[in-house]
Amino acid sequence: MTTVSEGTILWEPSDARKEQSALKAYMGWLANEYGHTFTNYDALWAWSVASIEEFWESLWRYFDLRASVPYSQVLTDRAMPPASSVSGDSGAHDSGWFPGARLNYAEQVFRKATEAQPALIFQQEGHELQEVSWGELRSQVTELAAALRAMGVRTGDRVVAYAPNIPQAIVAFLASASLGAIWSSCSPDMGAASVVDRFRQIAPKVLFAVDGYTYNGKPFDRSAVIAELQQALPTLEHLILIPYLNGDSPVATHAQPEDTANSAIVTHHWPTLLAHPDDTTTALEFTQVPFEQPLWVLYSSGTTGLPKPIVQGHGGIILEHLKSLALHLDLRPGDRFFWFTTTGWMMWNLLIGGLLVGCTVLLYDGSPAQPDLGALWSFAERSGMTFFGASAAYVASCMKGGLTPGATYDLSRLTDMGSTGSPLSVEGFGWVYEQVKPDLWLASVSGGTDVCTAFVGGCPLLPVRAGEIQCRCLGCAVHAFDEQGTPVIDQVGELVLTEPMPSMPLFFWNDSGGKRYRESYFEQYPGVWRHGDWVKITRNGSVVIYGRSDATINRQGIRMGTSEIYRVVEDIPEILDSLVVDLEYLGRPSYMPLFVVLLPGVELDDALKARINARIRAALSARYIPSDIHTIAEIPRTLSGKKLELPVKRILLGESAAKVANPDSMSNPQSIAWFVAFAAERDATS
Repeated sequence: MTTVSEGTILWEPSDARKEQSALKAYMGWLANEYGHTFTNYDALWAWSVASIEEFWESLWRYFDLRASVPYSQVLTDRAMPPASSVSGDSGAHDSGWFPGARLNYAEQVFRKATEAQPALIFQQEGHELQEVSWGELRSQVTELAAALRAMGVRTGDRVVAYAPNIPQAIVAFLASASLGAIWSSCSPDMGAASVVDRFRQIAPKVLFAVDGYTYNGKPFDRSAVIAELQQALPTLEHLILIPYLNGDSPVATHAQPEDTANSAIVTHHWPTLLAHPDDTTTALEFTQVPFEQPLWVLYSSGTTGLPKPIVQGHGGIILEHLKSLALHLDLRPGDRFFWFTTTGWMMWNLLIGGLLVGCTVLLYDGSPAQPDLGALWSFAERSGMTFFGASAAYVASCMKGGLTPGATYDLSRLTDMGSTGSPLSVEGFGWVYEQVKPDLWLASVSGGTDVCTAFVGGCPLLPVRAGEIQCRCLGCAVHAFDEQGTPVIDQVGELVLTEPMPSMPLFFWNDSGGKRYRESYFEQYPGVWRHGDWVKITRNGSVVIYGRSDATINRQGIRMGTSEIYRVVEDIPEILDSLVVDLEYLGRPSYMPLFVVLLPGVELDDALKARINARIRAALSARYIPSDIHTIAEIPRTLSGKKLELPVKRILLGESAAKVANPDSMSNPQSIAWFVAFAAERDATS
């Protein structure tokens, strides 16, 4: 493969591509409607973050959002965090962004309905493609919404799903949203303990669950997990079983003890609830809710405690996803939009947003390597995919596997590709242009679950440079801060935002007084959002992401707190203590070692390693199995007993121990020496 260096221009948009882009159309509209003329993207971005009220209102008007009641103003307070986010009130707030407005996410989706193209195209591993028309989608959502309403689901109730990336999950979400209920989902590859840690916090009324799934040619029955969820979720009133592993056959669940608190759960079967899909006597109604009515709960984990339940609202997500997908990814009606994701990653929520701009959304469930590593490229060929989205880790696996998608598959309809989840290496950029298509627009993007979008991403007006993300996104006041809180250019710093965005969390569930919310984003730089990524803003306006600057585990874009891993690992009797770090930096392959302190006389043999990995796989997910396991004498801790995860991470990334770990603040400063030696050994052998 041809060697390229960081900053090498690999693609430039033609004049025709620029003129036909939605971003160019928006700029022309701004000139006509507001009298704002911008000569380049940088000038447009600068206006969008300086005049945020005017910018976000312009998007409302440009995309012609419909509200049954108009808003009274755009934004009541620019302060971060906003008062509503730290009030402890888990209801909707008629303050903040666009107060007074009443609308509904699902209603905005169905405004784009057309029979000229399918709404969904679905591929299950080992099966033929399935299409769902807009008419079929609307009919199924109507039927299911009526069923949920009959179950007593109302605005603000929580509806959760333990389901893969399948059409039924999207139908269930849209039905929930149409009622003003609050959605949350987990992928069925997650173990019961991990799912309970998430769902129990938000007290759901209804659970959708599949009987099982197939991955890499192997069936995985989840009936036992469903039984555990029923026992562990005391607020659950209804269980809706989706026969997926076993087709249309009855779904069996394990019998519940008579004395369980959830013995009164009513079980329903998906096919029965949608038994009359052609019944037109029931109209699809859309409950009108405030702009900041909670739409869904996503989960992003810190290093201590339970996963953070992040609440985002109807209006903020509508506006942000229209901006991100239409302007930054240049998607429009007629496009076939795909991102390889699970329902436990925010990219699933963003993928659904393709319906907001009238795309056909493409869904894939299964292993990307079954029957071989070309499975997704074959899907791209057969589905007529125009936009292919995947993680940087997937691109790396294609490189290592020697794939040549452009030569092997008919990708004539493919015009765009997206990458996220972790930093895409310079070599990854080069591989895309050499082995996929030389005239492809590659939009590398980076953001987070916290806002369900990208802070930095693609721009159809700018060139693509190897190893660099094209731009800071509109309305995202992104800067790189040094340790003194000063913006820097062409230097690595903390990724921060100095202005609010509509899709920022409304609040964390059960976070009375907003303590966790403030600690998560505003502790280091008061009034400024610190995201937890290392970033460099270049002089030409492009961006390089270097990985996490905190101790959060980031595996294929799905983040998890270290505390979740510790609970599982330290429950093994032979293990006294543990520490885990995720090393992703400067585009290097991700490396996640686990360090354990064992009982005296215990050996870390292959059998114990296998047990550790099996526990993690069963309780959390296979993606959190460590790259290596090492025994150490003691875990470095502060005087107050906190594990020194971030200093250890920074030492393993090459920083000096003297710079990152103060011996006077440690209860066992001698413990750092082992990690210094370990880092030196890794450097010598890499």
